[in-house]
Formats: sequence, C-alpha cells, structure tokens
Amino acid sequence: MHSPDAATSPATVVVISTGGTIASRDTGQGAVATGSAAEIMAHLPTSDTRIEGRDLLRMGSYLLGHQQLREIATAVADELVREDVTGVVVTHGTDTVEETAFLLDLVHTSTKPVVLTGAQRPADQPDTDGPRNLTDAVTVAASQQARGCGALVVFAGRVHSPQRMRKHHTSALDPFRSSDTGPLGTVAAGVVRLPLQPNRPTPLPLPGRGFDTVRVDVVPVHPNADAALADAAVRAGAEAIVLAGTGAGNGNHALLDWTSRAVHSGIVVGLSTRVPEGPAVPRYGNGGGVDLVAAGAVCLGGLPLYHARLLLALFCQANIPITDEAVAPYV
Repeated sequence: MHSPDAATSPATVVVISTGGTIASRDTGQGAVATGSAAEIMAHLPTSDTRIEGRDLLRMGSYLLGHQQLREIATAVADELVREDVTGVVVTHGTDTVEETAFLLDLVHTSTKPVVLTGAQRPADQPDTDGPRNLTDAVTVAASQQARGCGALVVFAGRVHSPQRMRKHHTSALDPFRSSDTGPLGTVAAGVVRLPLQPNRPTPLPLPGRGFDTVRVDVVPVHPNADAALADAAVRAGAEAIVLAGTGAGNGNHALLDWTSRAVHSGIVVGLSTRVPEGPAVPRYGNGGGVDLVAAGAVCLGGLPLYHARLLLALFCQANIPITDEAVAPYV
C-alpha cells in the first residue's frame, strides 16, 4: 500500500474529544461536559480537510488524573502512527490543558502536529468561543508549518508551545500566556504564521500504567511555612516533592532541614517558584535557594511549577534518575 501523497491528498485531522468547557452545557447545577466529538465538530466550516471525530473522555479537566493523561497520550500516539493522518486535535478543558499539552510534548516522537484547544464559554452560550478555537486548531493541525513543532496549544488566535505556557486568567477569552518568548505565532482566517520554532529535547517514553499511581506533590512556601505538609506528602507515598519557593526559589530554615532529611532518605526534592514569571535561580543563603540546592534539591529553572511536577512524575514512572543533568534539557 502506498502512502498518501501529501502534495495532492487532502489533509486528514483526527479530533479527539476529552470534555471540558467546549463540550459543556448548563444542567441547572452548573455547566457539565456532556457533548460528543460529533456535536463539537458540528459547527466547523466546510473545508478541504477531512476531519474524523473520536470520543475518549467527557470530563471537566479539573477531574483528570494521571490515568486520564496517560489515556490521552496513548490515544494521540495511536492516531499519529496512521499513514493517512496529517495531525491530531485534542479538545480539552482549560483548567489543566497546560499539563496535558506539556506531557504530550514530552513524549511526542512524530513530526505530525498535535494541537490542543478548548473554550472559555460553554457550548450552549450564544457567544461561545469553542467553534472558532476548534476551527483554528484544525487549521494548524493540517498545516505543513506546524510539522516538527511537537504539541501545540491553539487558543484565541494564538499558537503556543506548552513548554512555558500557563493559564493566567480564569475567564478571559485569551487566558494563556507563554513566558520568555511569548507565543510561537498566530492563526487567523485560515492562515498560520509561525515565526518561532520550539526547541524540543529528546522525547521521553510514553507513560505506562505505573504512571497512574505515581505521586508527586507540590508544597508551597509562605511566611510561617513549616515542614508539616511536606512530611504529610511523604507519608502519603510521594516519591518526589516540588517546593513552590518564594521569589527566585527560596525556602526557610524549617524546609531546609526537611530537604536535607528527605534527600538523605531517598525522596526527590525539586525546587521551583510560586512566581508566575521567571526561573528559579539559587541566589540566596540563610535558608534560601543556595542552601536548598546544597542540601540536595534539584533546581527546576524556568519550568513552570506544575509542568515541573509532571516532569518529575514521568521521570519517576520511567525510573529515570532525577539529577541536575537529567532535567537540564527541560528547564
């Protein structure tokens, strides 16, 4: 069997529906994700692109666990190996799309694009933004420009790499921000412009079933913080802890003492920051980042806080030693 000729054959995009606001309607007790892929795709404009729908989940993304993230990653990989598929779109809730997108980018081995999108307004609202975002996402997934870019998030006409993207606003129609360089480009009126290209490290293995139960917790640092939450997380089975440090990644004397004990007992401690923009940089002593790193914490640099948690979970599941050298390509 010959592969389709990309120059003459229309693009084929698979839309994998997982729920979220784009699939939600009012139930009288709040909006709930009930819509199918077919319902979400019903408002797509006619185009030359061949579009297939696949129902995977119907959940608000605030309900997702590691198991569902693994299932999404597996479903995407299954579609990308098809010779007739040009790209994949995943419709997803905006609450945790940054984490799912980052995971998909970490394990993405194909040159074909996988594009995540969603909505900020439910499907039954007259001014819902879902159809426009989905149209733009399909356009990007079918575009030759997006090849080799890994996973992307398309929303409000912007094309983001998930590597530094976070949700910065709860309700705005353009809720995402990418630190450092900003978005990779734009999509408007069927035209994709990507003046920037992401720098992607070597892909990691797809998560296996062990990923479902890997526990990595985030412990915030704040005035009067002690080690109680960190100790509780370890007792609950956490294999790694990410400290959401103040400023450029600082702790205090109680958390410094805990870090020394935790690292000595085999618990991985990652050092991040609770600040939305800028990297964790060991700069201060007296319980600050310099002392935490000296005690064995692994500095997670510019990787956003919850991206960092996910990276460590994937490393733990794959039995990859978590060292400064191992995390360097991602931070």
